[in-house]
Amino acid sequence: MSQSAARRLNRAQVVDEAFLAHLEAMDGGRVRPRVQGEIAPADLLELFDSQMTSRQLDLMARVKRAENKVFYTIGSSGHEGNAMLGRLTRHTDPAFLHYRSGAFMAERYRKLPGMDFIRDTCLSFAASASDPASGGRHKVWGSAPLWVLPQTSTIASHLPKAVGTALAIARAARDGHALPVPADSIVVCSFGDASLNHAAAQTALNACAWSRHQNLPTPILFVCEDNGLGISVPTPRDWIHDSMARRHGLIYRHADGLDLAAGFGAVREAVAECRMRRSAVFLHLRTTRLMGHAGTDFEIDYRSPEDLAACEALDPLLRTAEQVVARGLMTAASIRQRYDTLRQRCLDQADRADREARLTTLADVVAPLAPLSRSEVQAEAVRCGDIAHRIRVFGSAPESQPPRHLAIQINRALADLMLKYPETLVFGEDVARKGGVYTVTKGLWEKFGAGRVFNTLLDETTILGLAQGYASMGYLPIPEIQYLAYFHNACDQIRGEACSLQFFSNGRFRNPMIVRIAGLGYQRGFGGHFHNDNSIAALRDIPGLVIGCPSRGDDAALMLRTMAALARVDGRVCAFIEPIALYMTKDLLKPDDGAWLFPYPAPDQALTPFEARVYDDNARDLLIITYGNGVPMALRVAAALAADGVAVRVLDLRWLKPLDEQAIIEHGRDCAAVVVFDEGRPDGGIGEGVITRLVEAGLGARPMRRVSGADCYIPLGDAANLVLASEAELQKACRDLVS
Repeated sequence: MSQSAARRLNRAQVVDEAFLAHLEAMDGGRVRPRVQGEIAPADLLELFDSQMTSRQLDLMARVKRAENKVFYTIGSSGHEGNAMLGRLTRHTDPAFLHYRSGAFMAERYRKLPGMDFIRDTCLSFAASASDPASGGRHKVWGSAPLWVLPQTSTIASHLPKAVGTALAIARAARDGHALPVPADSIVVCSFGDASLNHAAAQTALNACAWSRHQNLPTPILFVCEDNGLGISVPTPRDWIHDSMARRHGLIYRHADGLDLAAGFGAVREAVAECRMRRSAVFLHLRTTRLMGHAGTDFEIDYRSPEDLAACEALDPLLRTAEQVVARGLMTAASIRQRYDTLRQRCLDQADRADREARLTTLADVVAPLAPLSRSEVQAEAVRCGDIAHRIRVFGSAPESQPPRHLAIQINRALADLMLKYPETLVFGEDVARKGGVYTVTKGLWEKFGAGRVFNTLLDETTILGLAQGYASMGYLPIPEIQYLAYFHNACDQIRGEACSLQFFSNGRFRNPMIVRIAGLGYQRGFGGHFHNDNSIAALRDIPGLVIGCPSRGDDAALMLRTMAALARVDGRVCAFIEPIALYMTKDLLKPDDGAWLFPYPAPDQALTPFEARVYDDNARDLLIITYGNGVPMALRVAAALAADGVAVRVLDLRWLKPLDEQAIIEHGRDCAAVVVFDEGRPDGGIGEGVITRLVEAGLGARPMRRVSGADCYIPLGDAANLVLASEAELQKACRDLVS
């Protein structure tokens, strides 16, 4: 066959017609099926039905996409052997699935009455607002009652949180924590052979093996569905086996996903081994890929016709049909009848789904992204725990103690949260006995024990993956990222995974957490780019993320309480940026004045979410808008200008996302001129957002200036001061405006 003729072939039609031709051949006696393997007739029949259902949904997607009725054509054809995993695991085993998991889902749907797999899947394909998985936001495999947590890409980014979920299940019995799933649940995490090469996959496997090396139970079943291709790039022969069969800390098992009768026993043993031993099992499942990567993929561009024909001959439906006929469970004719019935039902349901309402307003689209129940959050923030127990832990109430600096007040606030929420976990690199690089968590390990305050691997992806897993199992995780620059190593765990979960599950799943990040500039005697970093652009770009940055100790405590309430009430993911240079700061205007020490707020005090702090709101000559390290600088500049008769108002944003737009506009309108001081770089910083809001509010004609750092990495030593925005530059900008 010529290349052009091969290109014109519809591979979906080829696969479909080949299956029908195989049925005819069996019916005519030209194919002699053989009975093999150990699988009960009832299992075989229902698995076959799930395989055919999944196949017809793939075929439907190709047909209805051409009619603009569905919007997704990455199918499961060739991977239908994963139906065995759906059958042999429980519907309460949390599942993080590869996108080729149609047959798995068809089987899991059997486990609860009254659920309709074809209808729900067609609603998802059609991006219908009635889609129970995502509410029409994406085609995902997901179901709250079936414990399938939606994944939007599954190019290995879901593996770290799957490991975290397994560790959370295992630790719950030790903690006395009430899980939302049975205590003997396992986690199912599936992915393709090409995804195994992804950094997120390797860090997850490493974290899992590291945990097993320390005899920590890790009840997770990794399922590598190996079809030999990553879109157009072949996986080298035996690569998966040779790289994983002797991986320390993992139990390697192999199963044939192309033949249910041959593979069922091996899959059953792998599931049982994982559940009984509470050990990580790597199940290497043989599959093939039919119909290309997606509907737009012309495989003939990179595969020969002979190669395509060889893969199509491995179609798992052919082998299952042979087994069913050989055992006398169905005839070839009755299989054809059922296959056609499923085809028509899928097409009809797709047409019905197309008539269902879709998301038509911005409000509908964003509704589950960033919920905010203001009154409930406020009530939760001021709710006090066991006061008597609190006094026993602290010795004396911290609010009765003298004013202290930022690091101490963060430490006290964390202790208060751990007392208030027994499900709180504090973890990260060096946070336990050492108390962190800056001793911010010092003493928490002694107060609350190694079960609740613990060190992790030196890997930020692992840390944030663990946080998601713990959160999904009902914990309140407070992970620490040691430096802001290190967050960029693992940004996708928050952007692509944690913050997207409520959105893509239509609010049915959530992973609340508070991520503590030491950061920003102006450290003395230490620093350089990785320890003195002030880039928060990557954080600001994450939809739905709450970002707070305190400049003083009492604000830090109050903001942490608010974040915990946001997490508990609305499932929010929060990032808490702690200015390193202010951790130990005590003075403001002159040495030993103690003006940057503040009392610890009583536990029944809280902040209104996302409200900025204003200093001297009667001043009208000049407004300085800033945050973090910029606040004490601005107050010193205000004091210097006051000596010259210039009244300066300072607005500490505190919350960097969402910004307090009302405060920015109202205070900007009140003052004759505005200076925005942003220690970050000129591009991607907070200053840009503040200036934009002022201009959009009609204040663009007002005298206005932005002071920021240089577009440069931060060097070591005193040279850092040449890059960072300085107090002198701020004072000059202010004087220029008011002169």
